[in-house]
Amino acid sequence: MKLVVDTHCHSIATGHAYSTIQELAEQASKKGLEMIAVTDHGIAMEDAPHLWYFSNLRNVPREINGVKILRGVEANIIDMNGTLDMPERYLKRLDWVIASLHDVCIEPGTIEQHTNAWIKVVENPYVDALGHSGNPVFAFDFDEVLRCVKEFDKLVEINNHSFYFRTGSEENCKIIAQKCKEMKIKIVVGSDAHISFDVGKFDKACSLLKEVGMPEELVMNTSAQKLLDYLKKRKGLQI
Repeated sequence: MKLVVDTHCHSIATGHAYSTIQELAEQASKKGLEMIAVTDHGIAMEDAPHLWYFSNLRNVPREINGVKILRGVEANIIDMNGTLDMPERYLKRLDWVIASLHDVCIEPGTIEQHTNAWIKVVENPYVDALGHSGNPVFAFDFDEVLRCVKEFDKLVEINNHSFYFRTGSEENCKIIAQKCKEMKIKIVVGSDAHISFDVGKFDKACSLLKEVGMPEELVMNTSAQKLLDYLKKRKGLQI
């Protein structure tokens, strides 16, 4: 299975990332990717860009070096009711919205609280994907959340970066991926690149998907058009 879309990339606008959008696109082109999503952190992250940055993403070209660009955000979940740190009027202007739990933005709670937060996030019409949901710091009821994901036709991210930096994520992601396969839930694979050289780095995630026998039709990164068609159908995205 060849993945040609990277749905999770951070530019230098995220204070702890190190490459420009142009550099991300240049590396993506060298690696044969068709599309990347620029998903800098939402405003609750201490070194995140200003809110205006996200509205001004309209100045970023739709294509750089032959690579299509999705203008997006990795929004932070800031309470156990699934509230995001990005106003809805900004979210609805973006092509692609990942929502994630980060312990620098929200104190970890109970399994029940995390489950409730994820369900509320899934119900948010502007959210497209659940970011690095395998993080064991935020354990949740997989079955309950995934049933909701299925109902609202959202996507679950398998985050390659987490396998290196969030101990325990690989084991959880294997369970999540297996359940997504059984429930026919669509997934995306993100590098979560914080430097251009990591764009399109899917090594551990691809090995996991191969191990569980994930059907290609459930993986939305296998063509840019496949993901764009999904976004057009789900929320009317036209680019």
